Amino acid sequence: MNALIRPGFARILAAAAFTLSAPGAHAFCGFYVGKADANLFNDASQVVMVRDGDRTTITMRNQYEGDLKEFAMVVPVPEVLAEESIKVVDDVLFQRIDAYSAPRLAEYYDANPCHALRERKSMLGRLPQSLAMDAAQLKVEEDRGVTVEATYTIGEYDVVILSAKESSGLEIWLRENGYRIPEGAAQALAPYIRQDLKFFVAKVNLAEQAKTGSTYLRPMQFSFHTEKFMLPIRLGMLNARGPQDLVLWVLTRTGRVEATNYRTIRLPANMDIPTYVKGDFRTFYKALFDTQAKREDYRVLFTEYVWNMSWCDPCAANPLTPAELRGLGVDWVTAGGRRAARAQPVMLTRLHVRYTAETFPEDLVFQETKDRANYQARYVLRHPAKVKPDACPAAGPYLDGVAARQEREAKVLATLTNWDVDEIRDRMGITQRQRPWWEEWWVGMAP
Repeated sequence: MNALIRPGFARILAAAAFTLSAPGAHAFCGFYVGKADANLFNDASQVVMVRDGDRTTITMRNQYEGDLKEFAMVVPVPEVLAEESIKVVDDVLFQRIDAYSAPRLAEYYDANPCHALRERKSMLGRLPQSLAMDAAQLKVEEDRGVTVEATYTIGEYDVVILSAKESSGLEIWLRENGYRIPEGAAQALAPYIRQDLKFFVAKVNLAEQAKTGSTYLRPMQFSFHTEKFMLPIRLGMLNARGPQDLVLWVLTRTGRVEATNYRTIRLPANMDIPTYVKGDFRTFYKALFDTQAKREDYRVLFTEYVWNMSWCDPCAANPLTPAELRGLGVDWVTAGGRRAARAQPVMLTRLHVRYTAETFPEDLVFQETKDRANYQARYVLRHPAKVKPDACPAAGPYLDGVAARQEREAKVLATLTNWDVDEIRDRMGITQRQRPWWEEWWVGMAP
């Protein structure tokens, strides 16, 4: 879903920047039947990061609603970015990587116990530089300690690369140059100035935006070299009114990516849940994530997906093509050819974090591990076979097993979501198993 331009103000890029505005494919072993995409979570920042050696490429989806003249963002970067290292990209790249890696449902159908029947199917299934800002247009004053290192117009964005000596001077400079920044920005900017970082500052060029004819702001992408494998998130808390969501896709050569300064854990997954969840998987997954984030006190990153980009099982969408991967900054893949499309040395890690200024006081620092084990936030629906108890000798025991399985499914769903287990049983149309009289008697006689 695109970031539509609507009246009002909202935050953008809470993860890697801060807002300066005012207030049905088949797959092996089952069928993919639904997914919970990143847009399920309101105002969730969405970032794709590509890491290869000391080179980092970051692509950020602009989840902005409001008057375009109010849009601006600031991102700390380790060096002065060259014009060719900044791009705008097609939003479809986010749609594709999200669809491929989204938490998903898979469903299975029990074989009739009276028949030796098994059946499985599989299918794998982006303007002219007419209004670029230059240094003469900007109020650069020596007493502010701010230097304009470079200015560009990239697509519909005017970009300025700044360096600064003092955070208070940078805050004043931004205000004097028309950037509506929140109170307290100097305190948040100070750690980055102490690290001698530069600042990537972008806002919308209204004339260039009008030429695009687009109703949304395209994602911005920039690349740089740094020994630090990290993502700044502290600036994103300046306008925060509560816990923030970040969905982050990290593409690397070798293995799974995890944080080094916060716990990274897997969501509970690969569990059987009641079949009625198929009707509203989004509600289920949102409740699940809300519950798990609260249980961890908003202090962990959750892994939602880890996979080699050459395949999937079950497939919520086909893997990204070499051209799509290169569009995100993966420059080591081979372009063209069927073989190249199906065997890419790219590992995808999808991370999801809900955080506050108190629970995540530091920026995210990562490492690439050698772990290549596949993982996905996958939940399973198992439909029982329609069979009468007396249809065959195997029918009775099978139906007893189904009843026990459905009770387990109800309890699992209650644990995952904190929903009332009796209400779940009602929706499933089941009642708690009543012990036979002789079993009650036996339990009573046990020592």
